[in-house]
Amino acid sequence: MIFWRVKPVDAILLTAERKSLHRSLGAWQLTLLGIGAIIGTGIFVLTAEAAQKAGPGMMLSFIIAGFVCAVAALCYSELSSMVPVSGSAYTYSYAVLGELIAWMVGWALVLEYAVASSAVAVGWSGYFAGLLHNSLGIEIPMALANGPYAGGLINLPAVIISLFVTGLLIVGTRESATFNAILVAVKIIALSVFILIALPALKSEHFQPFLPLGGSGAVAAAASIFFAYVGFDAVSTAAEETRNPQRNVPIGLIGSLGICTVFYLLVSAGAIGAIGAQPLTDASGAGLPPGSPALAAECQQLATAGQQPLVCSREALALVLRQIGWDRLGNLLGLAAFLALPSVILMLLFGQTRIFFVMARDGLLPDVLSRVHPRFRTPHIVTMITGAGVTLAAAFLPVGKLADISNSGTLFAFFVVSIAVMILRVKEKDRHRPFRTPGIWIVGPMAMLGCAILFIFLPTEAQLVFPVWGLIGLTFYFLYGYRRSHLALGIPTPAGGEELLAEIRPLADLGEEGANPDEAGERAAP
Repeated sequence: MIFWRVKPVDAILLTAERKSLHRSLGAWQLTLLGIGAIIGTGIFVLTAEAAQKAGPGMMLSFIIAGFVCAVAALCYSELSSMVPVSGSAYTYSYAVLGELIAWMVGWALVLEYAVASSAVAVGWSGYFAGLLHNSLGIEIPMALANGPYAGGLINLPAVIISLFVTGLLIVGTRESATFNAILVAVKIIALSVFILIALPALKSEHFQPFLPLGGSGAVAAAASIFFAYVGFDAVSTAAEETRNPQRNVPIGLIGSLGICTVFYLLVSAGAIGAIGAQPLTDASGAGLPPGSPALAAECQQLATAGQQPLVCSREALALVLRQIGWDRLGNLLGLAAFLALPSVILMLLFGQTRIFFVMARDGLLPDVLSRVHPRFRTPHIVTMITGAGVTLAAAFLPVGKLADISNSGTLFAFFVVSIAVMILRVKEKDRHRPFRTPGIWIVGPMAMLGCAILFIFLPTEAQLVFPVWGLIGLTFYFLYGYRRSHLALGIPTPAGGEELLAEIRPLADLGEEGANPDEAGERAAP
């Protein structure tokens, strides 16, 4: 049956066994790796989105999303330590649940990577426009700085940055590890400065009412703010390069998630306490949907009257600093986001090409996607195709909707991983596990339940996009992948695609910002 075309774990491990990695990472290095991977677009961009859904209750939303990520990451850690090769959740699913489910996971990862790239590009556009306006007095016309959802025509800055990063990936421009480490430090310093300035300006009345749209609003915000935690699995997928992974992986995993959650809580408390974060509502008292024309119209009306609440801002944290009298620091925070976010787009696009490569290596996608440029040694065709899709989405869709769509694919992948780790505990209970998920029969179901609840609370559009996208994927699979699958045809292929991926310019030549060394394919060790 097509549901059970399973690639044995032993076959997948053959290549990894021939290519042993040096175990050099300790708990501290793993924790820093996780922090660098997690802190990024979500906290800089989606704070306004969370405030519109939950008001001050978005602080609770960060806790909910962080908890779901923690239990999912524990499941992820066990599989990544057992199968430390390219392909991530796609490869794990192939080894446990079979080809069809693996295809669906790989197809869902397109939503995670490509759509997330678009969301980051739109978020960067907001900070870029704000930086030009507040620092140089240059105003980008509304029609060219917003998509149709906000009364514009096209988000031109988002288009430009998407095309620029796509070009970088094709050429394979080298960035030093030191430069990227500086970008990670810039993000952390920027948030630390924000906390130190915003918290003293806190006013308790800004926290009332704490849940203006009820508890469901906080859960809905958690479903969106989940985007702020994506990247945590960089820790779990470094298991093969970790000293004493049974001890250090959970420390790095929980440590990075815990530190980032504290950062997020302090940042959200500062933003709420300094200027307030109450959502805008319609005549009936219902919250206006983020990214909707109705909210955009209300925000435009307030801006005409000289008001700009947090929920209307495209550069929320910079806005807070400006409104409490720290204009220059607000501009510097905008500059920090302006500098750091493009490398996030680069890593997401890079990850998407690697997932496509592994799927093409298995015969599930056309061979043309595995072609490497003769001069640049980069997968130029798949990069151009992916870059075109990212650019179109960034040009016309709002950041919140893009993040929600991305979350739908990520939640599905994590849900499948949670199932796979429990099935493998039963099917191959004696197999060596460098890291074992503690309390798997509690943690696994909790991860599944958490992912399912967050998916349910995603906006209807995001929920509908996922099954439609899945149906398109199934159609393509049965028309092409089902018949061309190397596993079905008995064609031997390298377990992780390392021989193929070795032809491509490595990640060290592209730069890394807290990259996930497995989810983006076989990435360079930190």
